[in-house]
Amino acid sequence: MKSRFPVIVGFGGYNAAGRSSFHHGFRRTVLESMDSRARQETLAGLAVMMKLVRVVDGAHQALDGTPLNLAEIDSRFAEQILASTLVRRIEKTYLDVDAAHWQKSIGVAAAAGSPLTFITSRKQLPEPLPANWSVEELNAAEVRVTLHDNCEFKVDSYRALPVKSAGQLPSGFEPSEHYNSRFHPRGLSMAVVGVTDALRSTGLPWQSIVERVAPDEIAVFVSCIMSQLDENGFGGLMQSRLKGGRVTAKQLALGLNSMPADFINAYVLGSVGTTGAVTGACATFLYNLQKGVEQIALGKARVVIVGSSEAPINQECIEGYGAMGALATEDGLRQVEGKDQVDFRRASRPFGENCGFTLAEACQFVVLMDDELALELGADIHGAVPDVFINADGFKKSISAPGPGNYLTMAKAVASAVQLLGIDAVRQRSFVHAHGSSTPANRVTESELLDRVAAAFAIEQWPVTAAKAFVGHSLASASGDQLIAALGSFKYGVIPGIKTIDAVADDVHQQHLSIATQDRQVGQQTLDVCFINSKGFGGNNASALVLAPHVAERMLRKRHGEAVFAAYAARREQTRAAAQDYDRQALLGQLEIIYNFGNDLIDDKAIELGSEQLKVPGFPQPLVFKRDDRYSDMLD
Repeated sequence: MKSRFPVIVGFGGYNAAGRSSFHHGFRRTVLESMDSRARQETLAGLAVMMKLVRVVDGAHQALDGTPLNLAEIDSRFAEQILASTLVRRIEKTYLDVDAAHWQKSIGVAAAAGSPLTFITSRKQLPEPLPANWSVEELNAAEVRVTLHDNCEFKVDSYRALPVKSAGQLPSGFEPSEHYNSRFHPRGLSMAVVGVTDALRSTGLPWQSIVERVAPDEIAVFVSCIMSQLDENGFGGLMQSRLKGGRVTAKQLALGLNSMPADFINAYVLGSVGTTGAVTGACATFLYNLQKGVEQIALGKARVVIVGSSEAPINQECIEGYGAMGALATEDGLRQVEGKDQVDFRRASRPFGENCGFTLAEACQFVVLMDDELALELGADIHGAVPDVFINADGFKKSISAPGPGNYLTMAKAVASAVQLLGIDAVRQRSFVHAHGSSTPANRVTESELLDRVAAAFAIEQWPVTAAKAFVGHSLASASGDQLIAALGSFKYGVIPGIKTIDAVADDVHQQHLSIATQDRQVGQQTLDVCFINSKGFGGNNASALVLAPHVAERMLRKRHGEAVFAAYAARREQTRAAAQDYDRQALLGQLEIIYNFGNDLIDDKAIELGSEQLKVPGFPQPLVFKRDDRYSDMLD
């Protein structure tokens, strides 16, 4: 039986570059290489998202009511938009990096001959009372406390953080404002709006997809790695008693790292199909993508939502990664640039002189379908993912250090592409989206890896780029940022340059590589395949090969025939028109978030059970029990 072919029929999400669907985020990163129409359209969409411009009756207006066209938005707001997107100094709406709160311990001792006393509320006395305290009642509510020995207090204090930059969502864009969110951690709010963007981008109503597949032929693989660490999740759970507050009933449940997948099933899709939340440190998106690709190739699912949502711009994550020496600090950047004034926009510097990575937040999603269903529905195809390779590092001295596993994943990905497309396509029409974390160790080890793989396959001047230069390192979502950027390169024929560095560092291996500091315009349909490479703490290595849409279409023509493909192309026109309608509305701020809380609940008593199949209310297709012959040779 031939394997089903996993194709990308929708993609979306948000990161520091803006909205991902229809390549708007990608266009922001290569804005200087876009024509005026694409530039102005993307800037106008960002202006609306950032609340710099409002929309009334479908027309743009300044906040004072002055009508604006696209060119006027560009001229008036471009500088502010550019400064308030991509990697930049952390804004006070997230965290005051100049005055971060902490508790300072102070030892207190009474002066000789005069005991230390203070008055407090009876309700505020600690339990049990410290042995060196004596308490005198003053009235029904207050007591006088006398200290007979040294005592330690924790006092509110504030200090500057050494790390001051991050890849934040565009200034003014708050995901939770776009649907009825109640005490949702930021990562979950991002997941809801991000997956909606991906679903809307398909141009296909979700119910029309549900009607064509069995209930168990839909799968969701979505996760994060840092859980939900703000006050509505694990952050509040662990801090509440230390801050004198109480734990809420939601903080533990909503803090789980599987919750993005759970929210999508329960409140966006209403899915009863396969679900999972695979984690692999910074390679997490690709780990989930591998599960989605396998489910489709093996015929276990026909539609798969793959993604991740990560919101780590908080004091705890900054302190934690900072303690490891992994983050770019203000002093480190000052030394790298040799200037007293730090340019935080250039904090993330893959393959250049650098001093650490830059944390970021992002949510990225792709909608996968098998090729037959995509053709049947007239889905637009933005690329294909034949395989994702994952390997560990073996024995390690340091859990955070790179290791040999990535050699296996990249070499297997390139070998797979050679088998599919031929060696000439790989040598002449492929490029690499490197992990490019922006640490001194990564620039050496990953460049050496890529250089050696290129040499093994006789690839010369292999183009290498790194999305983290623009949007930072979004941890679980990082390889999702890379994949979305690769789709943009396929669309526009532009490979982004690493524009946050002036030159490639001297210790970078590049005998067979080509690392540019400016965008490369190679032309549309000249790129056949992109290799997405990701390396994660603990030895989590993953590499994926992603095929360009024109390559996927060529393969589908061969498999299904010209007549079938022509009929598909005709159906696709309506899908594309519907998708463009969504894009036009989204550019005007109408994101049409899908959030069905408490709607269309399934009554499990209404499930129709039989010996051959079952029927689930709300799903037109029955779930037929498939014949399993895998172990037939072992049976009597």
